Amino acid sequence: MEKEQILENLATAVIDGDLDMARGSADQALAVQMDPLEAVDLGLSQGMAVVGGQFETGEAFLPELLMAADAFDAAMEILNPEIEAQKKQVVRLGKVVLGTVKGDVHSIGKNIVATVMKTNGFEVVDMGVDNSSLDIIEQARQAGADIIALSALMTTTMPAQKEVIDVLEEMNLRDRFLVMVGGGPTNQEWADQIGADGYGKTAIHAVTVAKELMGQKAY
Repeated sequence: MEKEQILENLATAVIDGDLDMARGSADQALAVQMDPLEAVDLGLSQGMAVVGGQFETGEAFLPELLMAADAFDAAMEILNPEIEAQKKQVVRLGKVVLGTVKGDVHSIGKNIVATVMKTNGFEVVDMGVDNSSLDIIEQARQAGADIIALSALMTTTMPAQKEVIDVLEEMNLRDRFLVMVGGGPTNQEWADQIGADGYGKTAIHAVTVAKELMGQKAY
């Protein structure tokens, strides 16, 4: 089966909440030696993005969202062993404190980014969801983070990403951390507007940007 078809099937399985299709497509991805992170980022996460968008606009409801998450998890059970195996070959590139901002309880996108970053050489401190700006900053200070990565999956919580940057400036800590933003409603224009150092459109793109930022960072 062609790679593009497998990716499409992974996305469809999540959109339809089809656990059997999700598992079968994940098996097929590994059978053709597809990078498991590509299967997550360009297959499963694309399906979650569709369902997440439908949920936010009222086209889908909580049962559909939960079914999609279950299908996503079913596929991840197949893909995770290979993802874990790849971690052994990775050199640490930096430390990232990652969290969904205050008022936002979406975790799927953040979890994907955490997985992909870990596998690509970053040490990740995952703070989970609904984090206040001060809690995020304090965690970054305690962890000695290089990057603060902020996820917002709703337009109403995007301002909380800006708030973290504003508070860093007020505390004279802005130069201490690189700040990245991401999430469905965000874009490069928003990142530029609020003064973020980087924007990740997808999990794999976020890793690329994080590596570029770390390469530019002066020690």
